[in-house]
Amino acid sequence: MAMNDTVNILNSAYLAVEYIDSFLPDNPLQQPFKNAWNYMLDNYTKFQIATWGSLLVHEVAYFLLCVPGFVFQFIPYMQKYKIQQDKPETWEKQWKCFKTLLFNHFFIQLPLICGTYYFTEYFNIPYEWEEMPRWYVLVAQCFGCAVIEDAWHYFLHRLLHHKRIYKYIHKVHHEFVSPFGMQAEYAHPLETLILGAGFFIGIVVFCNHVVLLWAWVICRLMETIDVHSGYDVPLNPLHLVPFYAGARFHDFHHMNFIGNYASTFTWWDRIFGTDSQFIAYQEKEKKKQFITKK
Repeated sequence: MAMNDTVNILNSAYLAVEYIDSFLPDNPLQQPFKNAWNYMLDNYTKFQIATWGSLLVHEVAYFLLCVPGFVFQFIPYMQKYKIQQDKPETWEKQWKCFKTLLFNHFFIQLPLICGTYYFTEYFNIPYEWEEMPRWYVLVAQCFGCAVIEDAWHYFLHRLLHHKRIYKYIHKVHHEFVSPFGMQAEYAHPLETLILGAGFFIGIVVFCNHVVLLWAWVICRLMETIDVHSGYDVPLNPLHLVPFYAGARFHDFHHMNFIGNYASTFTWWDRIFGTDSQFIAYQEKEKKKQFITKK
């Protein structure tokens, strides 16, 4: 009975969103996107699209999303939003990070990306424009992927902090006490594989079109680069996402090497009490600000 009620609720929600969508104006970018998509299908093989297309989406999205945080370090006005103001970025650290990223992207992640085509073939996942899900379905699927990845990340990330294995793997990622956006995927190759596996679970569960692969890549990169940015910028649209952790939440983890283990949401840390030090720290900061204002 409970399952039927859940299905009915989801169907009703889907119909409600479809009804609202029918009143929205046509997206002016839809036709150009459709033309570009069909051009891609006509001129490239599925293997090329799944492999090199996925690599291109990842690299372009990653480094474009890093640009704002990189530029902020040169703008004095933005420094008031930097969380750890006493630890500015250095060229030496950023260059070291960039070199490690290139190695991880092309020698660890690319071999995994090469399996994308065989994944789509095995599960008969379509590429055609006509099969592409509507935007609100994509949004819901990406949210579902984020929930699954967040659970995987919380428990495996917490395990990587165990004193017997921390120094061998996860210590690499914590080399930067004050994180910056480009450092999001700066990690030991084993960590890239262990925590990165959570990315693919949601794809296995939800994927009904190759476009979800790319949409979820962009969403995941947007989130992880934001929480590693080192800046808590007001009016950040990601803060509209329910239970979103944000930069301050994850920055505290890098400052203290403990607690706040989840990647995207706050609920796992709240359930297991691994955010207690962060909450105490926030209360202390609020008291400081109150005394300063007085």
